[in-house]
Amino acid sequence: MLVVIVVIPILSPGAWAQSKYRTLHKFGSKDAAGVRPNELIFDQAGNLYGTTVSSVFKLTPNTDGSWMESVLYSFTNCIDGCGVDAGVIFDAKGNLYGTTAAGGANGVGTVFELSPNADGSWQESVLYSFGGTNGDGNYPYTDLTFDQAGNLYGTTSEGGEYDGGTVFELTPNADGSWKEALLHSFKRPAPALAAYPNDVIFDQKGNLYGTTLWGGVYNDGVVFKLMPNADGSWTEKVLHNFNVKGGGNPISGLIFDHAGNLYGVALTGGDNLSSCESGCGVVFELVLQADGSWREKVLHSFCSLANCRDGGAGLGTPEGGTGPALIFDQAGNLYSTTVHGGAYGWGTLFKLTPNSKGGWNERLLHTFADRPGASPHAGLIFDPAGNLYGTTEGDVSTTFGSVFEIVP
Repeated sequence: MLVVIVVIPILSPGAWAQSKYRTLHKFGSKDAAGVRPNELIFDQAGNLYGTTVSSVFKLTPNTDGSWMESVLYSFTNCIDGCGVDAGVIFDAKGNLYGTTAAGGANGVGTVFELSPNADGSWQESVLYSFGGTNGDGNYPYTDLTFDQAGNLYGTTSEGGEYDGGTVFELTPNADGSWKEALLHSFKRPAPALAAYPNDVIFDQKGNLYGTTLWGGVYNDGVVFKLMPNADGSWTEKVLHNFNVKGGGNPISGLIFDHAGNLYGVALTGGDNLSSCESGCGVVFELVLQADGSWREKVLHSFCSLANCRDGGAGLGTPEGGTGPALIFDQAGNLYSTTVHGGAYGWGTLFKLTPNSKGGWNERLLHTFADRPGASPHAGLIFDPAGNLYGTTEGDVSTTFGSVFEIVP
């Protein structure tokens, strides 16, 4: 199988001591794009694309430095899908693909495509409605990924054979329709309603990797690997069971480094259990061992606002949305955001730098201070110049959210 290798984003920013925060767009009560923006992507022309709970939007840079918003599609009819909790991805032809967590023919979510028309408008098509067959998944809220053959892969938070969520594949047919294949069904871990798998990524051999929020030996989530078999089935292998001390309950996807190690964030656990009831979360690395096992290394444990000005404040601290919570620069530094914590309690944007002793040093690049944006719940992206872009959920007076840029 030919696959898309998901590894390291681009470019290393320079000195962040003089970094500048700028709001590119603030969503409002009368904004056609809706509320609560998710993660962003760039096109080759430098335009930004993203989603809110009810739309897909585009931000175009103007010559004066401002950005113009245009709504590509609004989900006003739940038959087309509703409740967008993930971002969108491009195919080679410039079409956009994403998921809705609800709506569709059966009310439990869709995979959709947006295709550009010659007049500048966009046409939405529902490629698949979940919940139509026994054992099908329900409520997809994560990002999609392509292989090089043009097949789409993703997860559903619930449903499947054991009602714990699924990993699925969508394959295009010659007539333009898409066929779904269920690659794996997760078991429903008591007392959780489901395992809640997050988004998946490929390695160079065509294996899929991901995390679950719940389940595993300690019911704190797992890192899993899905391996394709010759007969078209897939075999699951649990690479790591999370526990309180080493971090627990990952709510976002993974990334690889060049050596094939995996990185991610967990919502709970870590070294600071005394400062948060369930721990304030961690950034972790999984290192492949010679015997084929994986060893977890905690790179950073977050702490609460009461004890430090880190990115912590209890459950749900480092989040990163549905896609990868972490991104690399070319120097090997990691970047992400926290939803809570920092000097004002509204979250942080941080950088982790490896040191000569084998540890990692954290540095806060920005502390969110209510207005003009607060609580960044989605992942970050770089532009070619090394500037960072992301979204916030909103400030104390609104929950509409914003799109921001941080320039070093």
